[in-house]
Amino acid sequence: MSDVLLEIENLHVTFASPHGPIRAVDGLSLRAERGATLGVVGESGSGKSVTFLAAMRLLDPATATVSGRIRLDGVDLLTLPSREMQTVRGPRIGMIFQDPLAALHPLLRVGDQISETLRAHGDISRRDASDRAVAALRRVGIPSPDERARQYPHELSGGMRQRVMIAMALVLEPELLIADEPTTALDTTVEAQILALIDDLRTRIGLGVVLISHSLATVSQVADTVAVMYAGRAIERGPCSDVFGQPQHPYTWGLLDSLPAVDGGHESLTPIPGAPPSLADLPPGCRFGPRCGYRMPACGERVPDLVERHAGHADACILPMDGREGLRRAPIAHPANSEPAP
Repeated sequence: MSDVLLEIENLHVTFASPHGPIRAVDGLSLRAERGATLGVVGESGSGKSVTFLAAMRLLDPATATVSGRIRLDGVDLLTLPSREMQTVRGPRIGMIFQDPLAALHPLLRVGDQISETLRAHGDISRRDASDRAVAALRRVGIPSPDERARQYPHELSGGMRQRVMIAMALVLEPELLIADEPTTALDTTVEAQILALIDDLRTRIGLGVVLISHSLATVSQVADTVAVMYAGRAIERGPCSDVFGQPQHPYTWGLLDSLPAVDGGHESLTPIPGAPPSLADLPPGCRFGPRCGYRMPACGERVPDLVERHAGHADACILPMDGREGLRRAPIAHPANSEPAP
């Protein structure tokens, strides 16, 4: 059995809009392996969530056009009939959505919602489903699970609701867990508990995990590999230690340089100037070019391919590898006030 569990190849997702086609994902290729965590980071609108909603076949075909290949154990999910796809969602792929309060039904007790998941995918009695729902809540560290199972989502704290979502995603024992911003709006202590819980489950049951996040710090704690996305494309990808320890793309440099120092220093942060482009009106060439202080005339001529420079570490930048570290250490000129580098 291959270590590759989910393989996304040349994925394109386009939405129709009054302003023209919105290319939310444009030629993306990623891999998630068994028993490992893939971190996916980038600014809002970079295509992180859309990619995995496409993998779950949860995008409305009336408004979204999806092409490419999304293989689970070699089977292309995009070609599966809808009825067969129902046997993939839940039993094989579980997903934690960004906002548990919005994802959970406000008028149903949380235990009933987990029970409903079990009964929808198997021949199981109401009593057995209820017992397994309580066991699932206990498994994710919820105290007094019998009592919590009888409560409604609004009666639980944010951390508890997040644990309920994890319990629901894992109750059918899937092979892959997609965690979309699983710690958003949680305090630091609860965030650490949630991340530790997911990592413990990955270790104990060999779960493959995709962790989608804005937070590089969060991803650096638990991910084995990481993909940095920008404007619908992966612009850097590789082992977590390499991408964060020896970043190769100017966008990744900018993300890391904008973080506060962990040693408590008081140096000014270096923000990335500007904003991501409109996906309905993308700039020519490199999409990060208008914000990049290192751009050259050639950057506007073509979209750079994602090229592996070192073992397993790839980036999409035309800057020569020789001297990149020296460039990063040099002062960055604001793109709006500078001429392209020669």
